[in-house]
Amino acid sequence: MIQQILAGLWSNGLSFKEIGVASMILFAVIDIVGNIPLIIALKEKTGKIYPMRTAGASLFILVGFLFVGESILGLIGVGINEFAVAGSFVLFFMALEMILGIEIFKDQGEGSTKVASVVPLAFPMIAGAGTMTSLISLRAEYALVNILVAIFLNILVVWIVLKLTSTFERVVGATGIAILKKVFGIILLAIAIKLFSSNVSALF
Repeated sequence: MIQQILAGLWSNGLSFKEIGVASMILFAVIDIVGNIPLIIALKEKTGKIYPMRTAGASLFILVGFLFVGESILGLIGVGINEFAVAGSFVLFFMALEMILGIEIFKDQGEGSTKVASVVPLAFPMIAGAGTMTSLISLRAEYALVNILVAIFLNILVVWIVLKLTSTFERVVGATGIAILKKVFGIILLAIAIKLFSSNVSALF
């Protein structure tokens, strides 16, 4: 049975080389390891992060966009550039929270912990404009099955990192986390500005 499944996938263009390249590209764009301080900051704010919910939402967004994303965006007249600019605003205000220690996104109780797993974790952090743009580029070069496998592999890594966030938090300590939040807040601010500046010109 397994051999038949593998044979079917191989006949549809399964390539370990393409899977490897696509996986590395998505891993670099998602940068879930580099976003650990941001994840910890969200956890401190909302009280809890749901790894499975976040991974599931990210998987749904990425796979959905891979198949029908461009068509839906074209139907409602919204492009990748608009998504990128919208995401840059979210990242910008999150960066200000991390750097200045202020509260912009208000805590709305128990429901906010579940919402945080989707916004901003699943979007725009994981399944953001950069990831979507990468999927469009990969779709033009690689077989669909290889991109799907690459997405699944990256979502698995996302889930593992989210599960291990508490362990990382204990190892680094409160002081280390505070320092990392400031440093990565500045980096996140720079990313938000770059994301905005590189896409806003396409809107006019």
